[in-house]
Amino acid sequence: MHTLSVRIRRLHPSVPLPAYQTPGAAGFDLAASADVTVPPGAVALVPTGLVIEAPPGYFLGVFARSSTPLKRGLMVANGVGVVDGDYCGPHDEVKIAVVNFTAAPVDVRFGDRIAQGLFMPVARAEWREATVDLREGSRGGFGATGER
Repeated sequence: MHTLSVRIRRLHPSVPLPAYQTPGAAGFDLAASADVTVPPGAVALVPTGLVIEAPPGYFLGVFARSSTPLKRGLMVANGVGVVDGDYCGPHDEVKIAVVNFTAAPVDVRFGDRIAQGLFMPVARAEWREATVDLREGSRGGFGATGER
């Protein structure tokens, strides 16, 4: 494990900085900077009050905390949020898109930790277009490699 130097700006002084909750935690917690009510079946953006600049060669991945679906009935709406390194302008606040999969409204309050962030390396593709099949024969579609 190595340490990255990351530039961050709070949009309001009351917003806590992200924190790792244990020495072995892979991700740091991201908390709500405002109260938000998420209606049943709806997607909502939960503000963090933070502008975060991913270091060169990295992006910020935003994942649900393991307890968020179980205890709150919320999931990160797009599975994983991707915050690009150049998304760090004056108003480029990190927001967490959540979906409420319950039949009741879910209240998120200021300071509630609902997601976790991880800095992940980025590899850019240099495309080499082929004019022939990439391999002989097709493997098949979804689930083609086994019964389960």
